[in-house]
Amino acid sequence: MKARPPLPPFTEETAIQKVRAAENAWNKQDPAAVSLAYTPDTYWRNRDTFVNGRDEVVEFLTQKWARELDYRLIKELWAFTGDRIAVRFVYESHDAAGQWYRSHGNENWEFDENGLMRVRRASINDQAIAESERLFHWDAPGVRPDDHPGLTELGL
Repeated sequence: MKARPPLPPFTEETAIQKVRAAENAWNKQDPAAVSLAYTPDTYWRNRDTFVNGRDEVVEFLTQKWARELDYRLIKELWAFTGDRIAVRFVYESHDAAGQWYRSHGNENWEFDENGLMRVRRASINDQAIAESERLFHWDAPGVRPDDHPGLTELGL
């Protein structure tokens, strides 16, 4: 199995690198490419949905990004130890009717020795916002520019 550095055990620096790599991958919105960061038998809990294995990850993300349009995500390291990382995140998107949302969440990640995510548990709450309240401004799909503020700088 191909390794996905950085590998556990994580330091603060490598945990931050892992979080930004995940953010960048999700912002590109390529479900097949994203799935490769997970073990073949990965287990997810995402809100009330349970996902098992890479094929289900691809299916889940394909459906997600068909619903959540103009998706833009920012992740921030919350804590780390050994083979685990906790993040907080916020993403903005709109539905087919044009209603914008800001979705706030937390994820707990567990990695194998190759740096592949074995477990992902996500809790997420959605807040309807006006388009004028949006804070994430870069071309989507695409990664957040290095000079775009993060969650702490945005007061989120």
